[in-house]
Amino acid sequence: MESPRVGVVRESMLHRPLLIKPALGKTKSRGLSYPGPDFVFGTATSVQDGGVPEAISSWHTHTMSTRNRQAERDFMALNREGVKSGLVTAKELQQYRATHDIRRQPLTREGFRRSAPSHIPADATLGVTNRPSTPISELIEYKYAQRWLEEQQAKDKILQAHQHKKAQLGRIQDTRTTLLRKSRPLPEAPSMWKMPRFQQVGPALDTFRDPEARKKAMSTHHSESASRRGILGQGTYTVD
Repeated sequence: MESPRVGVVRESMLHRPLLIKPALGKTKSRGLSYPGPDFVFGTATSVQDGGVPEAISSWHTHTMSTRNRQAERDFMALNREGVKSGLVTAKELQQYRATHDIRRQPLTREGFRRSAPSHIPADATLGVTNRPSTPISELIEYKYAQRWLEEQQAKDKILQAHQHKKAQLGRIQDTRTTLLRKSRPLPEAPSMWKMPRFQQVGPALDTFRDPEARKKAMSTHHSESASRRGILGQGTYTVD
């Protein structure tokens, strides 16, 4: 059902796709003219082959036509003969192919036939062997999972034994105490130069409770400077 048109309906409205209104429930027309409903599309066939009954009763085979067919050049034979003649470079082989010509043998129907074996045993079975059937009993009893679990446990044991052996053969890691024992204390740096009138003047700020606590803290810091980073041994520890 098309929507009603108001006004003059020109012929161009039936051929121009932009002016054609779509009909309800139908695809939009492209404005092309089609023949009547009795027209049959396609090419009429004039071959009367008899259909399926004739094909079953008399099967016609086709033969390969070799007339008016020029044999192709055999480049493999040309290259082989060129190498036998002592030509090895690409330029020499190209010149040899330009001056010589070897053609391939024309293909015949007998050439496509494969030679059948002379003798086939009576008990021989042709085709691909079937895959062995999966044992249902092992699937029900969960044997595949148990077998996989045993294999993984065996692999873990081998890996743990290898790691234990590697740890025993490895070098013992140094600790803070061993480093302090191996290292030598740093030499005391010379005191900074001061003017004579300031040599007897004490510090303006002293954060230690007494001189004994200050001496003990300085001694501990000096003994630990071997395991600390930095030129003066005042950085972080080199061994965590």
